[in-house]
Amino acid sequence: MAHLKLAAAAALLAAGPALAQNRIDLIRPDAPELAQFGTSPIGVRAVEFTDPDRIDVTATAEEGAEIRGPRTLSAEIWYPAAEGTEQGGTYTTLLRDGETEVKLQGRASRNAAVASGEFPLVIISHGYPGNRMLLSHLAENLASKGYVVVSADHPESTYDDMGLFTSTLVNRAVDQRFLLDSMAGLQDDLGAAINADNAAVIGYSMGGYGALIFGGAGLSQAAIDRAEPDRFVAPDGLLDRLASGSEEHDALVDPRVKAVIAIAPWGRQHEFWDAGGLAKLSKPLMLVSGSDDDVSVYDAIRDIFAQTTGTTRHLLTFEYANHNAAAPMPAPVESWQMSEKLGWAPFEHYADPVWDTVRMNNVLQHFSTAFLDLHLKGDNAAGEYLDLVPDAADGVWSADADGNPDEANTYWKGFANRTAKGLSFETRVSGK
Repeated sequence: MAHLKLAAAAALLAAGPALAQNRIDLIRPDAPELAQFGTSPIGVRAVEFTDPDRIDVTATAEEGAEIRGPRTLSAEIWYPAAEGTEQGGTYTTLLRDGETEVKLQGRASRNAAVASGEFPLVIISHGYPGNRMLLSHLAENLASKGYVVVSADHPESTYDDMGLFTSTLVNRAVDQRFLLDSMAGLQDDLGAAINADNAAVIGYSMGGYGALIFGGAGLSQAAIDRAEPDRFVAPDGLLDRLASGSEEHDALVDPRVKAVIAIAPWGRQHEFWDAGGLAKLSKPLMLVSGSDDDVSVYDAIRDIFAQTTGTTRHLLTFEYANHNAAAPMPAPVESWQMSEKLGWAPFEHYADPVWDTVRMNNVLQHFSTAFLDLHLKGDNAAGEYLDLVPDAADGVWSADADGNPDEANTYWKGFANRTAKGLSFETRVSGK
């Protein structure tokens, strides 16, 4: 154990001061164009939202009949701050072991005054387990570009509160709808800045599972009727209300949601959807995955891409990346040491063995900005960043004497020469 700690310490020293500060706002010199932070200073606030009457899956499992009670979500809200707001601040959160407290360094100013204007809403939903800070790099980035972003800790699904997996199956999409309603109901200065009628959902892993359901892809009959494994079987038929075609699911899907980004969405590999249910998703969709994802399984994510025929959708693939592609923030320095509780270094929860995390974060920031600007702000020029040759390796760089891409250029828009390697971006239109 001692030699592992020494090796980790040496690695941290070699990594330099930026990593030692656990920064979530790093932009590499080779980042694509739209990864750069926007012009708005960023504010952040912590809030709690309580649903007074939600199904308690754990109590229902114990009692054998539906039990309801309050469900509280602790959330962070990032937003465009007033002009002149001084930037820089820290976040305190927990590591993957659910015990180690870590500090993250970002750009947002805590409780800053809100900028004037009205801004589209983005809901970010973490995986199982995770917490509201896991995609904080993306939240800050989008807030600087004129979005209000909310991310919450989903109960029974966080590092220090891992409950029944079925609680996540039943509650995740409902949590996302509850966050939308709660943000729309804010009556303060921040509420006045939110355009909740113009919203998007971004979900990672189980957050992606919820986002697809919330977006319109109801569960398959195979998921509803499942008898095993036990960890997928909800008590008292609680998954019925998420079934494709059910009145409850139809009522859950919300016209205020104008776009969905699902990163490594879990579920298709276990037949939680079928082609019919996926075809009912009509929101513009962007899928993000690593080609070697062995958790949500890349082939299953490609099935989602093929079967969501009710909408125009994209699939961004990081070649050779696994389940941690793009979404998690850079691994905190404390995660590099072996955890006696977990039996492995928490670093594995955040990092990918092939791709640099900051690089993946920057690529995600770029494509998320283009996709959301197109669908939430009506910026048609943003669509040019999504109209690409599918395999970046097939793009041809051609530039004028000043180094600017010319008419013969087919390299990915927004990427400098040689910087889109290992990526593919596929598009299919509705009906195909």
